[in-house]
Amino acid sequence: MVLTRSKKRVTKSQTPPSKKAEKPQAMALKRKPEKPQSPALKKGAAKSQNKPPMKKQKKEVVEEEDPLENDEEVSDVESEELGESDGGEDGSNGFFSDENKEENDEEDEGEELLGDDFLEGSGDEEEHSDDSEEGSDSDSDEGDIEKESRLIDEEEAKEEADAEAELLDFNKEAGDDAFRLPTEEELEEEARGPPDLPLLQSRIKEIVRALSNFSVLRPNGASRKDCVEQLKSDIASYYGYNSFLIGALFELFPPVELMELIEAFEKQRPTSIRTNTLKTRRRDLADVLLNRGVNLDPLSKWSKVGLVVYDSQVPIGATPEYLAGFYMLQGASSFLPVMALAPRENERIVDVAAAPGGKTTYLAALMKNTGLIFANEMKVPRLKSLTANLHRMGVTNTIVCNYDGRELPKVIGEKSVDRVLLDAPCSGTGVISKDESVKVSKSLEEIKQFAHLQKQLLLAAIDMVDATSKTGGYIVYSTCSLMVAENEAVIDYALKKRSVQLVKTGLDFGQDGFTKFRENRFHPSLKMTKRFYPHVHNMDGFFVAKLKKMSNMKQGTEDDEEEALGIVDEDGETMEGMEKPSVAKKQPKETKESKKILSKFKVDKSGKKDKKSKLKIEPKIKKKRKNKTTVRMEISQAREEKRRAMRGKSKEKQ
Repeated sequence: MVLTRSKKRVTKSQTPPSKKAEKPQAMALKRKPEKPQSPALKKGAAKSQNKPPMKKQKKEVVEEEDPLENDEEVSDVESEELGESDGGEDGSNGFFSDENKEENDEEDEGEELLGDDFLEGSGDEEEHSDDSEEGSDSDSDEGDIEKESRLIDEEEAKEEADAEAELLDFNKEAGDDAFRLPTEEELEEEARGPPDLPLLQSRIKEIVRALSNFSVLRPNGASRKDCVEQLKSDIASYYGYNSFLIGALFELFPPVELMELIEAFEKQRPTSIRTNTLKTRRRDLADVLLNRGVNLDPLSKWSKVGLVVYDSQVPIGATPEYLAGFYMLQGASSFLPVMALAPRENERIVDVAAAPGGKTTYLAALMKNTGLIFANEMKVPRLKSLTANLHRMGVTNTIVCNYDGRELPKVIGEKSVDRVLLDAPCSGTGVISKDESVKVSKSLEEIKQFAHLQKQLLLAAIDMVDATSKTGGYIVYSTCSLMVAENEAVIDYALKKRSVQLVKTGLDFGQDGFTKFRENRFHPSLKMTKRFYPHVHNMDGFFVAKLKKMSNMKQGTEDDEEEALGIVDEDGETMEGMEKPSVAKKQPKETKESKKILSKFKVDKSGKKDKKSKLKIEPKIKKKRKNKTTVRMEISQAREEKRRAMRGKSKEKQ
């Protein structure tokens, strides 16, 4: 069977060119006249023009089942497109002669006859194969891209692994080459001359780096203990600390955090002021100070009255607003105990260590000058600044007194106040940035003395509070120290000796207190206490604890209190073990004095005592109570004499 396409092509060519054909004709007119192309070139052009519709034919061939119908449809599509192209060619070759047209027609007639092999799909198969090759090429391209991306990812992962391994090797090599502990000879040479600060600084950094990953960066032939000891000595010589304080700080912090703390101690804390709400508001005060050239911002979200001052064109402590009592220069950490105490109006409150008056004036502002505040200060020189600040800030509900805090229960009365604020005297290890003398002046004995005093003051503060108070019954204990002996140990002792419980401080930030420290184990509720550090909270080191008095009954006697306060003799024995013999010695003296007193009594036959004699006895008893310290001194001397006698006997036996 033979198919012809000549008639269709002829008819198409005789019809006038359509609108679609006009466009290529116009484009052809714009082009330069070209030479008549050869039949071979025309064939190539016809094939190139027939390729896009052949893709459509591929889809139609898949959908149809009859190959004959497919061929006829294909031939129609080809004839239409060829007609359009011929029309374009005719339009474009309009300048050629009729002979050329006849030659082209003859060539087309020669090509009209197609053999039976056309039905066998020779042309279609070629076109299908071309399309399949194009599809396979596109698929292969996509697959190649995926493979390449996978290879790139694998290479990157391999490079990262190699980099990590190389870094570890480098660290090991650097640790071996660049860092090693100095020998004894080198240390002796360093001790002879002035300290080499760059060398010390680099060595401190290297040791801290090694201790942070000691299993990998361990220097040859050095243990962790050797590194720590060397680091302590280097820090002590570089920053000017004594060995005791460095050792105490090493027990509290790991090496990396310790270096952050020490660096924070070398910088001054931001200057902060507290607005006096008795006279103004924070917004109004900030506007006035900004107009005076003071650069400031609100302190933080936890304070509604604090402002932090960055710089000032005028002395911040000598402005008219300061002199008028609109604000108080006060560290941010000093806000915390007053906020934890949370005083209410019309309450009776005691500030045991009040000078210079920052906390007392804050209490008065929160109470709106109602109720009563006892501002006690033991040191007379500090009373001047306390009274001056109270007058300047407009406080009218405060009584200033000068007593030892341990005697306040006798002066004010036990179970007589609602709340007590005890900002106890301490070693000041949290405010080294303010007082650098702390670096070298503190020792273990001094820490013990402070802890002894703090325990006594806390017990006195608890005794002053009335547990049955409707609104109060709270005690806040705070220090500016980082030592556990001055903080958690004191609170744990108070929990054992008085019927008090720890409650939440009401402060949303800060780190929890220690429930265990080295060999010490404290009450689990000590996690409700709060610690504040310069390198974490950008304020002075501080400790805050809040206690609630549950009962007015005392759990221990005065002698038991003194035993737990840590009174230790030379042999390391506490007062507890020697208490019973002391009572036995005390009894005969009391019996002799009692006989003398009884002889002065005038006893009637009825057995009634004279009233006058009774009045004479009372003052003697009071004097005896006051002279307890002398009795204790005698007891301690008697113990020492006994020990000396025992030691002498043991030597003679030997």
